[in-house]
Amino acid sequence: MVTEKAEIAEPGRKPSGPLRRGWTTGACATAATKAALTALLTGRFPDPVTITLPKGETPSFALAREAVGPDYAEAAIVKDAGDDPDVTHGATIIARVARASPGTGIAFRAGDGVGMVTKPGLPIPAGEPAINPVPRSMMTAEVEALCAEHGIAPDIEIAISVPGGEALAEKTWNPRLGIVGGISILGTTGVVHPFSCSAWIHSIHRGIDVARAAGQDHVLGATGSTSEAAAQALYALPDFALLDMGDFAGGLLKYLRAHPIPKLTIAGGFAKITKLAQGALDLHSGRSQVDMEFLLREALAAGLDPTLSERILQANTAQQVLELTRETGIELAAPIAELARATAEKTLQDAPVAVEVIVTDRKGDILARTEFA
Repeated sequence: MVTEKAEIAEPGRKPSGPLRRGWTTGACATAATKAALTALLTGRFPDPVTITLPKGETPSFALAREAVGPDYAEAAIVKDAGDDPDVTHGATIIARVARASPGTGIAFRAGDGVGMVTKPGLPIPAGEPAINPVPRSMMTAEVEALCAEHGIAPDIEIAISVPGGEALAEKTWNPRLGIVGGISILGTTGVVHPFSCSAWIHSIHRGIDVARAAGQDHVLGATGSTSEAAAQALYALPDFALLDMGDFAGGLLKYLRAHPIPKLTIAGGFAKITKLAQGALDLHSGRSQVDMEFLLREALAAGLDPTLSERILQANTAQQVLELTRETGIELAAPIAELARATAEKTLQDAPVAVEVIVTDRKGDILARTEFA
């Protein structure tokens, strides 16, 4: 799966109340393809156009554009991502279909704003449009059904374009994955589930696949851009080795357990790395919390004056604990980094992956750095 950043933008605040589902770029491309091919064969555009998704759902899509030329037809769908913070929400997905030479079958082309794959390690080979396998399968099914209905061979060329897609792609992981020129056409079910974590984790997995295929022996998983920049200043890794781990340490480590890369650097701020040190693999604030009693135990073991214990327990944030301990000459970041590395090693089990953990402050200065195990 060629995955964008969740078709993910930086998460905003969740809307209150029930969240509305949306449709993937793959579902929109399939609907546009069906409408365009119907018009090519009959002269009429179905509006709305109904398609069948992989799990049997049959949503309908209103057309945003219709065009017929001497040897082609074109239809467009405006993507509705529902309540998901999706960078492609509102994008126009255009399908242009045309008859191809007899015996050539169904061919996919990248129009303006759709990327091309340039690196190995993805399920779409280099030199092909970044149209994922499931959307290809969905479009193929609709084309074959329509062609069979009209008694013709399915020799059809499908060109998908997304105006403005190249700019949108800069907000995704496509550049790091070696997908150039635009976004990917995505989706495994056709449905966007609001605030889903799955697309982010899939992107981490695909990043690992690309790094392995390139023979990269060192990758970096960071909780955010500040810690990533700090670690990158040490190593100057290629872009495709920078895995946007975010809060999903478990998604990164479990995939590396089955698909190892020799060296892994995990970098993050003190609070996130503390959660990993506690054994949490999902570092999101809504799904794991810093345990002040845990920090107190580690601070005492590092030599903290016991009379300061209550101040630690009453602290509002991990940052407050860090500042308090540093004021008293206690360097808490180093033992926390070691414990975080131990969590990572436990999760990796016996996989041949050497792990380093880097803790940074909010300015990006390195507070602690372990050795590679």
